[in-house]
Amino acid sequence: MVLSLPAEFQIYDDPAKGSITVSKADSGQYYLLTFGAPPDNRLTPEICLAFLYVLDVIEDQLLPEQKLPLVTTSKIAKFYSNGLDLERAMTTPGFWDERINPLFKRLLEYPTPLVAMINGHAFAGGFMFALCHDYRIMNPDKGFLCANELEFGSPLPPPMSAIFREKTAVTTYQKIAIEATRFNADMALEHNLIHAKGHLSDVDAFIKANKLTKFAQSPSYGLLKAQMWRDIVKYCDEPHEQGQQAIRDNISVEEKRKKVRADEYKKAKL
Repeated sequence: MVLSLPAEFQIYDDPAKGSITVSKADSGQYYLLTFGAPPDNRLTPEICLAFLYVLDVIEDQLLPEQKLPLVTTSKIAKFYSNGLDLERAMTTPGFWDERINPLFKRLLEYPTPLVAMINGHAFAGGFMFALCHDYRIMNPDKGFLCANELEFGSPLPPPMSAIFREKTAVTTYQKIAIEATRFNADMALEHNLIHAKGHLSDVDAFIKANKLTKFAQSPSYGLLKAQMWRDIVKYCDEPHEQGQQAIRDNISVEEKRKKVRADEYKKAKL
């Protein structure tokens, strides 16, 4: 992969694994980060590292010159992101501790306003990725937000469950986690999962209406976000295996308790 820095935009590009392009909006109100990892914009090990690298470059080379909000969107019309490549996530050394969890943390603490322009489906990890932004605008004509771990029998690691728990209402979290609800734009707006319906052409008006270019100038913006989301960040900092072991330990303890209760019930019946 090669990162080049022409005068007007930045490109992170690998023909086999995906690309990230950064440009300045014609209005001058924000930077636009457009990413693509065919065929469905999964958060692969490579694209996670690419994101971390490009975000560092933006902060190091663009923000000192002009602090602006950052908008992310997809190069693939059908998908904002279809989540993780689960097989590769499970088999890539350091994926959780060095790639996806640091990416979530980086977004949560990013020093200027972050807007996800959700142009298509955002499933599972892609949904979480969008929620790590400060604001979300969703295509009103197509696409769903969904966490479908329930459907393929996968638990949510602590950082992922914390994103849903801290970023959504309890009733919405239930619909996400244990009902695998698919939210279209109208439902997403009703449940406060997004802040507006619209297309990329509507982003300028949204940023202006919410004074995001002004807020981007504040040196405390990232610090305030870090405090706001510290309960998510602490799980992102926790070693993945430690969190998974805690889940296994809790299940093991509860299984023992259930057996004790069942044995006591049987004795009482006898």
